[in-house]
Amino acid sequence: MWILPLVGYLGVLLGFSFLTLAIASGLYYLSELVEEHTVLARRILTRLIYAIIGIQALLGLVDRFPFWLSALSITSHVVYLGNLRHFPIVKLSDPVFIISCVLVLLNHFLWFRHFSTPPSRPSGHSRYDPYTDIPTFTEIASYFGVCVWLIPFALFVSLSAGEMVLPSMGSEYATGDGNAATAGSMGIGSGSLGGGTGRGTGRKAKGLVKAAIDGAGGWIRETGQAMGFWRGDRMRSDRKAF
Repeated sequence: MWILPLVGYLGVLLGFSFLTLAIASGLYYLSELVEEHTVLARRILTRLIYAIIGIQALLGLVDRFPFWLSALSITSHVVYLGNLRHFPIVKLSDPVFIISCVLVLLNHFLWFRHFSTPPSRPSGHSRYDPYTDIPTFTEIASYFGVCVWLIPFALFVSLSAGEMVLPSMGSEYATGDGNAATAGSMGIGSGSLGGGTGRGTGRKAKGLVKAAIDGAGGWIRETGQAMGFWRGDRMRSDRKAF
């Protein structure tokens, strides 16, 4: 058979494309919801962090998880909590944010190595008897999804990069400008002084997910225009002018 395998490859490609678009659309929608309900989102994230710290402590006490790995996970979530100080604004050069990114990778690597290593059998246990204390794939995947990836993923969806925040009251943390609050309160850049048009000259706050999706979309659009797959808006406007 020659045609059917090609059809199969095409189906896999289309399915992967639709799945990617669905995930991107869902993340974009979640980012929009967080921007509209920042107080509720911060409260939910805070309670989630406390709940995961409690789950990690119970896993260490009851299920005898490694002490140092459990302590690292608890410490990591305490560090994640520090990103909510100026929620939903985050400064990409903030040491807390940088340490959080390092801890995410470190937790994933160490826990993956822990679960990849087969546990040692207790003394007196026959090697021919089934050892039932080995965690299943579902349990391992659930642990990674809840205790390792949930909070970093939620922060990635919720936080807005400080470089894309409109100067306003309290935004001097993100912009690094101590006069941002004064400028925002006086209406500078908002069109309220000097006969402005009513449109802000600053940049609108945008979540990290929205920024990533918009950046990827812009790169695809510019690459397609450069390769001649479609015409740009500038070329269309020029043709209309003629």
